[in-house]
Amino acid sequence: MNILILGSGGREYALSWKIVQSPKTDKLFIAPGNAGTGNLGTNLPIDTSEFSFIKQAVVENEIDLVVVGPEVPLVEGIHDYFLEDKYLKNIKIVGPVKAGAMLEGSKDFAKQFMIRHNIPTAAYRSFNSENLQEGFEFLESLNAPYVLKADGLAAGKGVVILNDLDEAKAELKSMIEEAKFGDASAKVVIEEFLSGIELSVFVLTDGDSYILLPEAKDYKRIGEGDTGLNTGGMGSISPVPFATREFMEKVENKIIKPTIDGLKKDNIPYQGFIFFGLIKVNDEPYVIEYNCRMGDPETESVIPRIKNDLVDLLVATADGTLNEQTISIDEQYAATVMLVSGGYPGSYEKGKVISGLENVNNCILFHAGTSTDVESNSVKTSGGRVLAVTAMGATMTEALSTAYQNAELIQFEGKNFRSDIGFDL
Repeated sequence: MNILILGSGGREYALSWKIVQSPKTDKLFIAPGNAGTGNLGTNLPIDTSEFSFIKQAVVENEIDLVVVGPEVPLVEGIHDYFLEDKYLKNIKIVGPVKAGAMLEGSKDFAKQFMIRHNIPTAAYRSFNSENLQEGFEFLESLNAPYVLKADGLAAGKGVVILNDLDEAKAELKSMIEEAKFGDASAKVVIEEFLSGIELSVFVLTDGDSYILLPEAKDYKRIGEGDTGLNTGGMGSISPVPFATREFMEKVENKIIKPTIDGLKKDNIPYQGFIFFGLIKVNDEPYVIEYNCRMGDPETESVIPRIKNDLVDLLVATADGTLNEQTISIDEQYAATVMLVSGGYPGSYEKGKVISGLENVNNCILFHAGTSTDVESNSVKTSGGRVLAVTAMGATMTEALSTAYQNAELIQFEGKNFRSDIGFDL
């Protein structure tokens, strides 16, 4: 079958890398893709929000299955667009309809959903320009630290945690009145701070059945020891040592099953990935956030551990036959180290030539923010997060050691990475 993946990051490279291994894949297309995906399939220079151009590509290339990588086209309704188009409505698509994508598209929607379906999460309230004063009063009623979240999509950067009450009030005002995160922070969710350790759990669901994928732990802060600004993710580990069988049974019974059942009760069809951003408090799981797609860089640690033909799982998700599938998982550890541009997550320069790609061994190199120079055919940086280096090992230490050895072999001006991934495990 002919398959189209929407997106251009490390997550989409990882999905492409796995999908091309399937004998069921005839042709693979990635829109817009990156320098690496161009070696796995055919890159199409289409923005993921240009639905009419995506339709044209689907028709011209006789696409049978579309896999939506990032959240923006899902929140904008790409699945609904397909369902409403006479030429596209029978195309298989992995990714929820707009109503389901609101689990990520609106923090307030997600919180209301969790409260309605008795899914454990932090206590919260939502505020906008009309009740800003109440927001200040609510902050006064809480103990530090204070957690403020932009309601809408903010590219993973719309969460602020502060220890000072006056700073928190100023931040709330900045988010709402000065549009610090654009339209995303016109409404802000303030919630109680939960103290614990975080992990990411993923399922594929057809809206009725689900398959639990390997869990992972990612590292969001730019600095060693989880310090500094939030990023899209500096690395990840899978499996997560503290996610014991007993703990994961709690996750399934208290969070995953009520979420799937809740979507059904609310008449929201859902075919795709659900990412559960969880925190373990004492020995209990709580939901920090939902995402309507796979995480990045967790995908780069999760996908290599899945032994199945991924195309089988994706087709079953789109067809509603996931109950006929079982998942097989590699017991080895996977460790991912992200190489980023100097200055990221602040301002950074693009177009830096990358060398040493041919020197890596015993690892998988997932391209993220890369492009190919048309004239010299060299690979250059084109984003903040440039390359993900993933290695497997019998132990976490072994996997990390191999990943770091290979990270040192790749060079580009301003290269930066965290040397302490997995430090807290």
